[in-house]
Amino acid sequence: MQEHIVVAIDSFKGSLSSMAAGETAAAACRHVLPQAEVEVFPLADGGEGTVDALTEGLGGTQVRRMVTGPLGTPVQARYGLLPDHTAVIEMADAAGLTLVPEEKRNPLATTTFGLGELVLAALDRGCREFLIGIGGSATNDCGIGMLSALGWRFLQADGTPAGVTGAALETIASIDGAGADPRLRACRFRIACDVKNPLCGPQGCAAVFGPQKGATPEIVARLDAAAGHFAQLAAQETGRADAGRPGAGAAGGLGLAFSSFLGAELASGSRLCLSAVGVQRALSQADLLITGEGRMDGQTAMGKGPAAIAHLAHELNGRILVAAVCGCALPEAAAVHAQGIDAYFPILQQPMGAEEAMQEQTAQQNLSQTVTQILRLLMAARAQGRGARQAGGEA
Repeated sequence: MQEHIVVAIDSFKGSLSSMAAGETAAAACRHVLPQAEVEVFPLADGGEGTVDALTEGLGGTQVRRMVTGPLGTPVQARYGLLPDHTAVIEMADAAGLTLVPEEKRNPLATTTFGLGELVLAALDRGCREFLIGIGGSATNDCGIGMLSALGWRFLQADGTPAGVTGAALETIASIDGAGADPRLRACRFRIACDVKNPLCGPQGCAAVFGPQKGATPEIVARLDAAAGHFAQLAAQETGRADAGRPGAGAAGGLGLAFSSFLGAELASGSRLCLSAVGVQRALSQADLLITGEGRMDGQTAMGKGPAAIAHLAHELNGRILVAAVCGCALPEAAAVHAQGIDAYFPILQQPMGAEEAMQEQTAQQNLSQTVTQILRLLMAARAQGRGARQAGGEA
């Protein structure tokens, strides 16, 4: 019987991209099983590496733009342009926490304006489908920066602009959407959002995520009250702003902005990315799925790429086996078994330091050796099973 193998591995960060890892594993598969049908897909979860994975895996390109960074100064950002003209954006490229020096972190002073500029740039290239990951933000502006770049106006009581940062939220008295870019009405926004927090309250964006963005307890209280005030205005403007909706508090309130002003779908990042790469047909026909990521731990089982594709594989195909490879595995990684990963295999072949292990050539060699041994074990087990069945028939 000809084996059908699907390979979809998330990036080994700092070492191998998703497609580099996938092609390395696929080469090992073809070496051991020359007659096998092997298909390689990119794997991402909407976070860091999503633009790289989807553009490389789906034959897209990356477009670089200078945009307004979270502190109002220019930063180099990019978006992915897929062959079907879907734009893939990581908001952290334009408004991420890593763009703000630790001593300058203060969500009252940061903005998502640059994210809106990326959306505009993609609109200018003809994009009307958007897949946007919103993890890793430095902001708590409820998306007013992004929306301002797209044409909305947020005004104080005297009619002057309130501004585009978190601090501006508490001074907004009215919202004017007359100048919103009309092309947005023809767009579909799918937002990779694995955060379920509401906008306000003890589990809201300011209380839970504000401190890591530089917010003091006093700033958290101000932002929480300002977000609640803004949500009321947004509901009056759009008729669909729900501050209590799971995900409304994602990325400092960007979840609310996308869902209410742009009618966006908030969904699991892994599921959105799997849908974008179109892996379902291959999984439904495969005998084996090889997945994985750089480090497997308890977080992997909570919807990250390898667990998500394993779960989907079992939904589509009751006979598929799922093996995962990883740079290292923490004890709590065993939780992935409940998500459909039958077994996982750290690839390190001998003692070595992390720097050496993460070198591209070393990682490729270790990955290739591990996949080779996984396949040899499966071949031996199946041969033994055939032999037992034949012996039983003869008896």
